[in-house]
Amino acid sequence: MALQPLDASRVNPLEGGPSFSLGNRIMRAVWNVTWAVLASWTPPQMSFWRRFLLKLFGAKLGLSCDVRGSARVWYPPHLHLADRALLAERVTCYNMAPISLGRGALVSQGAHLCAGTHDISSAAFQLIARPITIGPQAWIAAEAFVGPGVEVGEGAVLGARSVAFRSLDAWTVYGGNPAKPLKRRVLRDAG
Repeated sequence: MALQPLDASRVNPLEGGPSFSLGNRIMRAVWNVTWAVLASWTPPQMSFWRRFLLKLFGAKLGLSCDVRGSARVWYPPHLHLADRALLAERVTCYNMAPISLGRGALVSQGAHLCAGTHDISSAAFQLIARPITIGPQAWIAAEAFVGPGVEVGEGAVLGARSVAFRSLDAWTVYGGNPAKPLKRRVLRDAG
């Protein structure tokens, strides 16, 4: 189900008008009730059940990936998780545009992935949705924020409480607000 924000000049969201169609708002209301009643309370070991519900509502999920019960997914059809990707406890996945996590990517507790913003030059305050891509083996640390249109490179790290509004290079550690590169990420051999 394609998702397009409504024309703000026509629906006037500044006066309380909707940003999305009635059908979309109804679908999301049914989704929110379903998640609250059937998944939000589940322990980590019930990932199979949460995956089933997400897929039922249109999410595309790989093997052994997980979305914890306290995480919030705004629109399941725009969620794409590769094998072993994880949205941890209390993650907000505000996916007005697609949000994709690569194989083994981790979004830690309380992080916020926000795929929408508003055009501040628009008198009608038009909503703009841009996809977020988080590469394989990347880590978005606790309470970090990733903004619309950001691409997080393979193996990149966004440190705790850091804020990314620009794309992050592969195998680089970032920190701060706004996020700045701190050092290269180098993996040690196991053993």
